[in-house]
Amino acid sequence: MSISKNQLKIITSLSQKKYRQKHNLFIAEGKKVVDELLNSSFVIDTLFATEDFITNISSDRIVWVSEKELQKISNLKTPNKVLGIFKIPDERLPEKSGFTVALDAVNDPGNLGTIIRLCDWFGVRQLICSKDTVDCYNQKVVQASMGSLKRVSIKYVALEAYLQETELPTFIADMEGTNVYKTQLPKEAILIIGNEANGISNGVKAIVKNKISIPRFGETQETESLNVATATAILLSEFKRSW
Repeated sequence: MSISKNQLKIITSLSQKKYRQKHNLFIAEGKKVVDELLNSSFVIDTLFATEDFITNISSDRIVWVSEKELQKISNLKTPNKVLGIFKIPDERLPEKSGFTVALDAVNDPGNLGTIIRLCDWFGVRQLICSKDTVDCYNQKVVQASMGSLKRVSIKYVALEAYLQETELPTFIADMEGTNVYKTQLPKEAILIIGNEANGISNGVKAIVKNKISIPRFGETQETESLNVATATAILLSEFKRSW
């Protein structure tokens, strides 16, 4: 069975957020990522797979393709047996308790995908994103998350309004903040990570008073900043360690 013109048109369109929202669909590629999503609450729409891909899903959801055909629809340099189109689930309201990571205009898909994996690694079940944070169903985000999408609940909100309404203690990751290694960190809180280039927005800074930073230990003290995903990993590790 070959890929129809209509299927090719839809697959191509899903590289853009507006068409992902229009069709309520997103793409995942590669055996590991697709297998993770197939074994989750995500609902498969269509699976494009080579004959050596093993799955137990209904055959009416599978389009068997050659490696050459898979190459045509893939965004990977080396396509890996399968491309899946999944349905975007309905968003639920954010939970008001526990520990949450919030992102303020994180733009890089690789960073968001890595942060989703970090949340999964450290047992953070909820990730809140500002409306201007990159779409979590962007294909590069899905790839970088390596299947952790199924274990982390991601919600897009008007961040300032969300922070004004919460009763949880809130913390900003900020270069001018207090040393995280000398700060008492609560078990239930919201950790806010800012934009790669500009950090935390002024609107969020006006709301949140607790600022924490990762001190520089280099002799010259000239390193400008840490990658946002690297900083998130260090801060999550410290929050968890302090409990």
